[in-house]
Amino acid sequence: MKKNIAIIGGGAIGKALAETLASTEINAEINVFSRKSITFSNKNILSKIIDYSNEDSIVAAANTAAINSAIDLVIVATGVLHNDKIMPEKSLNQLSAEKFQYIFAVNTTLPAIIAKYFLPKLQTKSRSIFAVLSARVGSISDNRLGGWYAYRASKAALNMIIKNLAIETSRKNHNAIVVALHPGTVNSNLSKPFQKNIAKDKLFEPQYSATQLVKVINRLKTKHSGKFYDWEGQEIKP
Repeated sequence: MKKNIAIIGGGAIGKALAETLASTEINAEINVFSRKSITFSNKNILSKIIDYSNEDSIVAAANTAAINSAIDLVIVATGVLHNDKIMPEKSLNQLSAEKFQYIFAVNTTLPAIIAKYFLPKLQTKSRSIFAVLSARVGSISDNRLGGWYAYRASKAALNMIIKNLAIETSRKNHNAIVVALHPGTVNSNLSKPFQKNIAKDKLFEPQYSATQLVKVINRLKTKHSGKFYDWEGQEIKP
């Protein structure tokens, strides 16, 4: 059966995931939703525009993705660590309400709203997956360095939302799997300001990370729902 895949987020990892899935799921229809149109060489990858700040646009995206059939796989590859005005906090005196509100809006609230409309579109007759890219720094038990208050907290909150979504979804769709995935540190605009402190073998090209994540996704079973896994398939504790 032709698989129906939706990827939300057209950054480095989102694009690499689309290309990887197009090469492994030969007949799949892949809709990539992003703020700007993206050109793909594979005709099975369709670029669609979405306005993350407009809930009606997210509703329309979910309806578009499921117009021909229920969705087999949704990957939410959105997120922010910094921009021209915001950098991760190194100390308490760098905290601000505005920074927290913005980082949480993108990293926590947006994936939850996407889930609100995409989860009901998942395939119910066979295995279906809703995966969100999170980050290891969102693990409270793994936090040994401190800092990065807003980003760490937003990802920890995201991981809690994933757990909630998994519990609720299991009551309605027994074949659905809801997980958080850590792609590793990827060579992208998100990590660029911090790459000097990363060992070369720990800085992944987007295609490598995408390939690893697809392997993890392919091995997922319903017993894994609600959990958080890295690119090697190792569970990350809260």
